[in-house]
Amino acid sequence: MKKQATILEVDNLSVDFLVEGSWVSAVNNVSFSLEEGEILALVGESGCGKSVTCLSLAKLVDNTVGRYSSGTIKLRDTYGGQNILDLKKRQLREIRGKKIGYIFQEPSVSLNPVYKVGDQVAEAITNNRKDVVNVKDEIISLFKLVGISEPEQRIYCYPHELSGGMQQRVMIAMALAGKPDILVADEPTTALDVTIQAQIIKLLYDIREKTNMSIIIVSHNLGVVSELADKIIVMYAGQMVEQAPISKILKLKHPYAKALLKAIPRIGHSGDELTSIPGNVPSPGNYPQGCRFHNRCQIFNNLTEELQTKCIQNLPDLKEYDDASFCRCHFINIT
Repeated sequence: MKKQATILEVDNLSVDFLVEGSWVSAVNNVSFSLEEGEILALVGESGCGKSVTCLSLAKLVDNTVGRYSSGTIKLRDTYGGQNILDLKKRQLREIRGKKIGYIFQEPSVSLNPVYKVGDQVAEAITNNRKDVVNVKDEIISLFKLVGISEPEQRIYCYPHELSGGMQQRVMIAMALAGKPDILVADEPTTALDVTIQAQIIKLLYDIREKTNMSIIIVSHNLGVVSELADKIIVMYAGQMVEQAPISKILKLKHPYAKALLKAIPRIGHSGDELTSIPGNVPSPGNYPQGCRFHNRCQIFNNLTEELQTKCIQNLPDLKEYDDASFCRCHFINIT
């Protein structure tokens, strides 16, 4: 993809949550940029901080239970480059939906069951775009863009009258209603069968091609994002552990990224046992002192006791190992 202007910059973002009276870190010093027309994938297991990072882009973390302990988030041509985290509620309303649109997980839960889908999209249009004269025509146009058949009739359907795939297309139309610069898709293929997953991924790609919109897609599946993204960030236990262009996806260095790759089912290997990662992602407040992945790491198990001590006691830095590629591992040359 041709390099374009940077539209979003996130620098040292850290987010804490209040748990039983104490603040615990959920996201730690996350930094990345997003270019115009670029598709960025955030990958990792549940509990790695992907969704919290994305919600933070429009300051959507509830301040009664969470806080931004550090970092800046800057959108191009928005309030003179001010930090999004410093903006007032009125200013944030100008960003949410208009600058950044969200597709949330599980459309069957996100859509209101007692309102027709056309009315729900209409609300998104009228809240974000005062220039639209004929709202019905705009809804039909959006439904056509996201591939909903017979849009003139579908606008009068209730969510339960649509399939899961169609509900997700409605959610995408709603996210596009404000014509945002950035579309955030949080696990957009959750609860959909494989065929529909492929259709949704192709739809997101087509939207980028037609509109040059920047997209951030959150997923736990490297196989899904490999067909869509331009750049990948692997997150683990609230930290970025690897960042690389998608062209290097098969050459990722971090042991966790490699383990995720091995866990992808492969055609022609239906009789083989799937590779799994032992253990679980540690919860915020229980992160290990050193490398947060060491107690699940196969590389760690093969190290001498002296080298293991380094993993246990010292948190590795995120270091550049190739052009635009970074990895957080003490022993990157061994991996």
